[in-house]
Amino acid sequence: MSKEILIHIKEGERRVAILEEGKLDDFYIEVDRYQPILGNIYKGRVESILPSINGAFVDIGQERNGFLYLTDAINPLVEEEISGPRRFLDKLLNKKSKEEEKKENPASPAGGSGSIPKNLPLTKGQEILVQVVKEPFGSKGARLTTHVTLAGRFVVYMPYDKQHGISKKIEEQEERQRLKDVLKEFTFSKTGGFIVRTASLKQNRRDLIRDAKFLTKIWHKIKKMSDQKNAPALIYKEYDLIWKVVRDFLTESVDKLIIDSEEEYHKMRKFVNTLIGRHMVNKIHLYKEHLPLFESKNVSHELEKIYDPRVYLKSGAYIVIEPTEALTVVDVNSGKFKTRASPEEAAFMVNMEAAPEIARQLRLRDFGGIIVIDFIDMSREDHKRKVLAGLEEALSKDHSKTEVNRISPLGLVEMTRARTGKTIESISFDLCPYCDGRGRVRIG
Repeated sequence: MSKEILIHIKEGERRVAILEEGKLDDFYIEVDRYQPILGNIYKGRVESILPSINGAFVDIGQERNGFLYLTDAINPLVEEEISGPRRFLDKLLNKKSKEEEKKENPASPAGGSGSIPKNLPLTKGQEILVQVVKEPFGSKGARLTTHVTLAGRFVVYMPYDKQHGISKKIEEQEERQRLKDVLKEFTFSKTGGFIVRTASLKQNRRDLIRDAKFLTKIWHKIKKMSDQKNAPALIYKEYDLIWKVVRDFLTESVDKLIIDSEEEYHKMRKFVNTLIGRHMVNKIHLYKEHLPLFESKNVSHELEKIYDPRVYLKSGAYIVIEPTEALTVVDVNSGKFKTRASPEEAAFMVNMEAAPEIARQLRLRDFGGIIVIDFIDMSREDHKRKVLAGLEEALSKDHSKTEVNRISPLGLVEMTRARTGKTIESISFDLCPYCDGRGRVRIG
């Protein structure tokens, strides 16, 4: 399967398109007027503590205070030998604990994540090191954690969580054992733990150790800077989009990476040569043609479609995607689809075609939170299982965490997709001043 990464850079904006077999499979955008803070580490000051909602508001120097769950709070500026709760490690390994499920499906009026601690771990005015795990959204400030993580190409370093772990996506037992043996060699870090990422599959021990040492050096710099600055202050800024692409997407499965900025091209080759190795440098190509890069690869037309509420399928059927503040609704319609098969078989065929396209659109548009999918009604249980399996298989390639529930008697599927930042639409468009986002203009 051919795979290409296209990077288009212009003043104030950077766009990344990932193509599989020439088809747009993933898309990312970064603009200067909106500076993402996801992954940034701040020295913050606790402004208020609200045990009733099991949280605290922390001033990190942004427009709105960040929110920190009390059950997710330690004080890394004071405590040097802390083993974080197992829940955090499970989260990174794509496991769900009872506390997480309560957080996503709150049953109590407080809407918190588990029981309120008897002895509060924070005090008002206290300075604390925090990391942003979710961008500000709407009227809400950033979601914070004190369990700092630093992601490298092959491993993730957790300075305050001592456990080691291996990605669940690495299933081969022999390979898992090999990686466990490599983890035992990470003796250069006296505190904290490491998680081996999926990209570590079949990688040699030297590269894994080099990546881990690089992260521990970054952490020492963070600690040193946090001692020198007063809250609120930015201590560490996460890599920008271009370098995240190199870190997370430039793998052996990529045939080539094409970038249309000569300056960034030379920077990237130098960065890749240092971080990954010379064998990957040859995959990077500078685009010099007169026709814009995205147009030459037929990406521009595909990108225009991701802002449309209606997406047509090859069969003539279509899906409608309507985001709201509370959730995103996806409706599957037969449209112009024609077949001599029975209504049950026709519904099954349309749903099977729609399932992977729904997963693709959620990924392209970067929708998160609660998503409700209204498939065409089916009566046969085996058809329902196959449609659900098709959806889950398509979602398995998503870098954001997803959870899917079974099809309800009404033909609805409830699922969640981790929302960490703004949607593509919210970055690309402003609210209409005439209709206030309703999509309609009143007559008279």
